[in-house]
Amino acid sequence: MAYDVVVIGTGPGGYVCAIKAAQLGLKTAVIEKWATHGGTCVNVGCIPSKALLHASEAFMEAGHSFAELGVDVGTPKLNLKKMLEHKNRTVEQNTKGLDFLMKKNKIDVFRGTGKVLGQGKVGVAGEDGKVQEIETKNIVIATGSEVAGIPGVDVKFDEKVIISSTGALELAKVPDSMIVVGGGVIGLELGSVWARLGAKVTVVEYLDTILGGMDGEVAKQFQRLLAKQGFEFRLGAKVTDVSKAKKGAKVTFEPAKGGDAETLEADVVLVATGRKPYTEGLGLQEAGIEVDDRGRVKTDHHLRTNISGIYAIGDVIAGPMLAHKAEEEGVAVAEIIAGQAGHVNYNVIPSVVYTSPEVASIGKTEEELKKAGVEYAVGKFPFTANGRARAMLHTDGFVKILADRKTDRVLGVHIVGFGAGEMIHEAAVLMEFGGSSEDLARTCHAHPTMSEAVKEAALGAFAKPIHI
Repeated sequence: MAYDVVVIGTGPGGYVCAIKAAQLGLKTAVIEKWATHGGTCVNVGCIPSKALLHASEAFMEAGHSFAELGVDVGTPKLNLKKMLEHKNRTVEQNTKGLDFLMKKNKIDVFRGTGKVLGQGKVGVAGEDGKVQEIETKNIVIATGSEVAGIPGVDVKFDEKVIISSTGALELAKVPDSMIVVGGGVIGLELGSVWARLGAKVTVVEYLDTILGGMDGEVAKQFQRLLAKQGFEFRLGAKVTDVSKAKKGAKVTFEPAKGGDAETLEADVVLVATGRKPYTEGLGLQEAGIEVDDRGRVKTDHHLRTNISGIYAIGDVIAGPMLAHKAEEEGVAVAEIIAGQAGHVNYNVIPSVVYTSPEVASIGKTEEELKKAGVEYAVGKFPFTANGRARAMLHTDGFVKILADRKTDRVLGVHIVGFGAGEMIHEAAVLMEFGGSSEDLARTCHAHPTMSEAVKEAALGAFAKPIHI
């Protein structure tokens, strides 16, 4: 039987693409080598990490804020086994939900490793090594990414002492000390889980800033907030070795600009230096599919590869490795295949760091606007001046809005604060419709809410805030 669409990989991009294709009336199948759908995100990434982030944040709140709010619970006791059970249950609920969605949308599921055999042909290799051939009019590559490791360093992961993000979700006990190699989103999120539960966390980062690529002012203030929580930072540090020690593991690094090497030891070392596209065994070279110098599948503005009828989405192509970016691309590809005008606005993709407080960003940073020579206005408002934030003891952080000085069109919004990942979306809607800071500032916001800080920052971009 020939399909209209076969999607290789059922992570956020793949399963969303398949569901949308089925909804549009296309005969659809998916290929998945894991026992469950959802890819890295649902199984060992976004979903389980958020379960632990929330649980560890509740633990921290109980120990630090409850008494001030008049809730006396004594010293909270950690039940790590129960916390991990909550994480596992959350994953299971999500994967079962995806099974249901596949059946509901009448999507055929092939278990095994997918391989592009050429235009209109896909192979599925089962555990027995036998390859089943599937005919299809269109192929969508959605194979995602894997842990990148450290360039030039042979890191031997045992997921007990030297761990990746996967191992960081499964530690059987809270380490006394942890070194996180990499000051990006994954390292800071997972490091903050174990820091809240009692580990002493040191972040070793090659760049001179954490959260490279985010707005500089945001990154600096966020680093100060993490330092108040007990994080230590070694920035501008090039890691040259990660290996086992007598107790735990050790990390050797030297100044990125040159200098003497230094070695730190800890019970656990988490290597979180990013991810790389997963294309192993996919048959790209044999099929003639072009890749770039970073191993990513090359696509045009319509997410098409150089081979007709073969598309690629998500982490396996260029762009930010974000689940929601992959989802948008999945919908766009399904629409394109169905003859519609699928499109992704890459200028309006939010990014969130789910720490405490959260960091959320969308659009351009100040650094990017300066580099591009764009004249811009800045509006800022701190949560210390927000009534709801005071009431909840969540006054850390601020909202920052960047608008074109000539047109007042909002070009970027950056938030550090409690619930930042939820608040960023009014900025996303505004920017999707080309809105101005005045549009946002003149939109009535409920009082008292954290979101009023977004309105006040918008007021600051074209006029003056009211409450500061």
